[in-house]
Amino acid sequence: MSVKTNYVKNGKEYYRVTVTVGRDANGKLIRKEFYGKTKKEAEAKKEEYLNGIKNGLNVDFQDVTLGDLMYTWLFEVVRVSRKPATFVKYEGHYRNYIKDSELYGLKISLIKSIQIQRYYNKLYQEGKSSKTIRTLNNFLKTFFNYAVDEGYLVKNPCTGKKIVIPGTPEEKAEAKIETFTDEEIKKITEALKGHRLKALFLLAFGTGLRQGELLGLKWTDIDLEKKELKVQRTIKQVTIIDAKGNRKYKTIEQIPKTKNSIRTVPIPSSLIPVLKEHKAMQREEKLKAGSAYLNDIEKGYVFTTELGNTIDASNLLKTYKRILDKAGVKYKKFHAIRHTFATKLFERGVPLKTVSELLGHSDISTTANIYTHVIPKEKINAVETLNDLFI
Repeated sequence: MSVKTNYVKNGKEYYRVTVTVGRDANGKLIRKEFYGKTKKEAEAKKEEYLNGIKNGLNVDFQDVTLGDLMYTWLFEVVRVSRKPATFVKYEGHYRNYIKDSELYGLKISLIKSIQIQRYYNKLYQEGKSSKTIRTLNNFLKTFFNYAVDEGYLVKNPCTGKKIVIPGTPEEKAEAKIETFTDEEIKKITEALKGHRLKALFLLAFGTGLRQGELLGLKWTDIDLEKKELKVQRTIKQVTIIDAKGNRKYKTIEQIPKTKNSIRTVPIPSSLIPVLKEHKAMQREEKLKAGSAYLNDIEKGYVFTTELGNTIDASNLLKTYKRILDKAGVKYKKFHAIRHTFATKLFERGVPLKTVSELLGHSDISTTANIYTHVIPKEKINAVETLNDLFI
C-alpha cells in the first residue's frame, strides 16, 4: 500500500501540515509547518505543538536552543536587573560550563533531566568537584525557572529529585570563626596611632560594619551628637560587563545586601573624638590638594584616599595586613573584626536579637548559626546565676 505524501524536501517525500498561530510584531501571520512520513504522524506533531501552546508555552518554544535563550536571559534580563557581582558570577557559569558544552545547542523544549545528569557525571569524571557541580545546578535551576515563566518549558528539569549531584555528599564543615583577643586589640590600637585610617579600623571594631559598609559611609550618615550612624549603602569593586561583553573594572555604590542591613548602629563614645580628628585631617588634606581633591568633606565619603577618591578594597586589605604586621598580630581576615565585635557583645551579655540587629542579619537564626561557639557558654553563665537559690 502506497503512502500518500504532499511535499518533497531534499529529495525526500513527506506529508506536511501547517497551522497559523497568530501574528508577529509587524502584523505578519505566523505559520508553523510539521512534517511526517504519513499524514497521521504530521498531524500528531501539530497536535503536540498546539497542546503546548494551550498549556501556556511560547509560540516559538520548539525553535529556541538552550544556549541562545540563556545568552538572551543573561544580557537582556540578569544584566539589568541583578547586582553587577551576580551577573559576573552567572556570566562565568555560562562561559565556562555552557557556551562550548553539549547542552548549548539543545532545543530548550526538549531538554530532559537525564541529559543534564549525564553532563554532570561527565564533569565529575573530568575532575570537577561536587561543590562546583552543585553551584552549576543552582544556576541552571534559576535559568530554567525563567524559561518556564516565559513559556519555553512546562517543568524545570533541575527541580526536585530529578538530578543527583555526583560524588560523595559534602558535609558542611563547621565554620571556624576567627576573632581577635583583647590583648591583640590593644596591640592593633597601639599600631594605629598616627595612622590616617585609624578611625576606619577602630570604627570597624566598635560597630561591626562590613568592609563595604565602612567604605560606603558618608558624613551625612553619621550623627556625632546622637553617637550613631546609618548604614545605607556599600562600596564595591566589580567587573562591569556591557551588552557586547566588554569588561571594565569599576567602583560602584550598592544598596546593602539585605533590607535588614539598612540599619542604625550606635557609636561607642570613645570613638567620637577619633571621628572628629579624622574629619579635621580630611580638611587638611583638602587644603593641601586644592582643586585635585575630589571629596565633599560635609556630604562625601568618610573614608577616602589623600586626594578624596574612594578607597579600593584590595588596597585597604594591604593596609590592614601591614597594620597587623606592625602590631605583631597573626593575620586574620578583615571579617574577623566583625566576628570580634559580635563575640565581645555576647561575652558581655547582650541578647541575641540585639546583636543580630546590630549586625544587620536578615534573620536571627543566621546570627545564632554563626556564633554557636559563644551562645552555649552564655546559656551556661545565665543558668549559673541561679546558684544562690540553692544555697
